[in-house]
Amino acid sequence: MDITVSNSAHEPIYEQIANQIKKLIINQQLKPGEGLPSIRKLAADLHISVITTKRAYDELEKEGFIETVIGKGCFVSKENKDFIREKRIRMVEDKLSEAIKDSRILNIGLQGLKVMLEVLYREGV
Repeated sequence: MDITVSNSAHEPIYEQIANQIKKLIINQQLKPGEGLPSIRKLAADLHISVITTKRAYDELEKEGFIETVIGKGCFVSKENKDFIREKRIRMVEDKLSEAIKDSRILNIGLQGLKVMLEVLYREGV
């Protein structure tokens, strides 16, 4: 599992970890039932505090992405495909919202955005 953290990022380290693991799960690079590195191992690999890693795992568990089995470790939740699809749709909505914000700053209207989207969609980007 390839995770990187940055001290200069705007989000806290635990959020960076949680968000990267979420993306791996949503993009199906981590499969349901697959084990995650132990909290201590991930902390050691990233050269961060065990407390920070635990907080990231706690957030993931609270959101339903992972399950903790006492004495065995943390595993990707065995969720149904509808949940993962909804999460992916939400990611697309977030990206489109960001594009809309940027387009307003640049005075690009809705019609201009539609044209861009259609062109990019047809090109298979």
